[in-house]
Amino acid sequence: MPISASSKKSLRKSIKNRKANLFLKNKFRDLVKKFLAKPNLENMKEAQSMLDKAEKNGILHKNKVSRMKSQMSKKIGGEAVVKKIAKKTVKKVIKKTVKKAVK
Repeated sequence: MPISASSKKSLRKSIKNRKANLFLKNKFRDLVKKFLAKPNLENMKEAQSMLDKAEKNGILHKNKVSRMKSQMSKKIGGEAVVKKIAKKTVKKVIKKTVKKAVK
């Protein structure tokens, strides 16, 4: 059991972070399983989005995320599908930056 105030706070913080990390970890596992059960474009987008969030929060390593995304894209058609998704993403980013520049 922690004795000093800082160690008590550290314990509270680590417990809180653990809950948040487990939530994200379980969520991405569920989405990946959902994709593997029924591989389609919609499920792939959801799973990849959650993988990106897990990577951003430091739950998964970037190379693991990249590998998993690659495996998913191969399951539903490979390169052509990935390029199609990338084009849509780029268009969305361009629209957002144009809106911000106008404001």
